[in-house]
Amino acid sequence: MNFPNILTDEAELRELLGQPSPLVQNKSISQLDAHCRDFLAKSPFALIATSDVEGHCDVSPRGDQPGFVAVLDEHRLLIPERPGNKRADSLRNILATGQIGLLFLIPGLEETLRINGRACIVRDEDLLKSVAANGKTPLLAIGVEIEECFVHCAKSLKRSRLWQPETWLPSADLPVPARMIAAHVNLPNVDEQEVTARLQDSYTNRLY
Repeated sequence: MNFPNILTDEAELRELLGQPSPLVQNKSISQLDAHCRDFLAKSPFALIATSDVEGHCDVSPRGDQPGFVAVLDEHRLLIPERPGNKRADSLRNILATGQIGLLFLIPGLEETLRINGRACIVRDEDLLKSVAANGKTPLLAIGVEIEECFVHCAKSLKRSRLWQPETWLPSADLPVPARMIAAHVNLPNVDEQEVTARLQDSYTNRLY
């Protein structure tokens, strides 16, 4: 790593940070209780973390109406795979390692719910029908067997003031995704206007 003065083991880390409190050490549970089920029923957005066998990591967003992630029982979740850009980063990583980390958010709530476990790609027709939306049944879903879940404290969202609209940038000051994509693609005849048109078509016609 090309950084100066880095930590190299957990002993150094603990000497600097100290130990977690008994509350933090004991807040993790290994199944979904009523509180976790209620949280998931109200969450419209999740981040999925996966990695391949070489440790290359990926974080990908998933979102839909609140409760879009189905709770099958206290140990299993089902995440519908809606149409995307077909890179399938998360899915390929799941095939490679079967590991997954999830972070669920509810707009306006600063605490988040973290779930870690094993994952697989589900093709069962009945299960897929159970997470259909807008009359469309997904081709695939991510099945999760839960190993750990716990509430993450609100400090990061409090510091970022994420849910406070008065801190949001004016629209004119936001990055322009189509411009970024065109620059990154760097192909002939693919400019900001072309990417904008493709994005709008995808958002309008291939959301489900």
